[in-house]
Amino acid sequence: MATNNENKNILMPRKYFKVANGIWGMKILFVNIYMIRTSPDEWVLVDAGLPKSAGRIIKMAEALFGVNKPPKAIVLTHGHFDHTGALQELLKTWDVPVYAHRLELPYLTGKSSYPPADPTVGGGLMSYTSFMFPMTPIDITRNVVELDEHMDNRLPFMPGWRFVPTPGHAPGHISLFDEKHHVLIAGDAFVTTKIESAISVARQTKVVSGPPKFLTYDWDASKNSVQKLLMLEPKVAATGHGMPIQGAKLTRQLKHLVDAFEQESVPAFGRYVPEPARANAQGVQYVPGLPFGIKAVAALVTITAAAAAFVLIKKRRQSLLDRALGLVF
Repeated sequence: MATNNENKNILMPRKYFKVANGIWGMKILFVNIYMIRTSPDEWVLVDAGLPKSAGRIIKMAEALFGVNKPPKAIVLTHGHFDHTGALQELLKTWDVPVYAHRLELPYLTGKSSYPPADPTVGGGLMSYTSFMFPMTPIDITRNVVELDEHMDNRLPFMPGWRFVPTPGHAPGHISLFDEKHHVLIAGDAFVTTKIESAISVARQTKVVSGPPKFLTYDWDASKNSVQKLLMLEPKVAATGHGMPIQGAKLTRQLKHLVDAFEQESVPAFGRYVPEPARANAQGVQYVPGLPFGIKAVAALVTITAAAAAFVLIKKRRQSLLDRALGLVF
């Protein structure tokens, strides 16, 4: 057990990681959620993880802040399924406002699906299986509160923090920045592992990387967003995927990400490489078609992923059968 420096009477399980003073994270399979103490008696949840993870998130909150102490608010960096999966279940326990950028509202109020995932971008198993990821909207109309852009984008319930619009991975994607301590919660504007590779995710290989390729719909906007975050000069960065990175390593790798974005982050081919999808406050308005060559690749990827899944399931069943036979004989 690791002792929480701000509250020495609270023991923090090692399954939670500290980002900075008053900021903690938890990895849920391959995605992170964050909890930020905003005053001695208040805290905010950033993102809501995968489906069926509400219990784990509530247990983390109880370990850090005590029982029956809901967050002041929930802030979403964006509404993709791995960042809102437990949200509706959490709201049954915590009836609190959920803040999101106005361009994310169509995907949080049941009005629009996101652009389809692109399994043709390559990079590993996460990419190849992304065609199975749910892109349909959820509906939290009763709780959602619009974050509209204004002069400084301050968050009144998070003193010292402001939100930074960082579109490209999602239309209304935002990052959060603590100006005093230069702590950045980047969401998926950039990440700190090679999220396309299941092996890198499992090993938590720590490297600043572009946004997840298989769900990014506008590469020009994504590059502009990363450039914007570099200009903030963060000292600590916590992202939606991967472990936090600090100091000179963060500065060096984030600058390299910007300088080599087209060569290393933008996929060699893919649905949204030649032309982005288009969205507005009503949701997705246009999705580029798949050129014939990419259609062929997509078909091959789908068949390969399905075959791999079949083999894994078959091996698992055989392993279970072998164990059962071993018990009998």
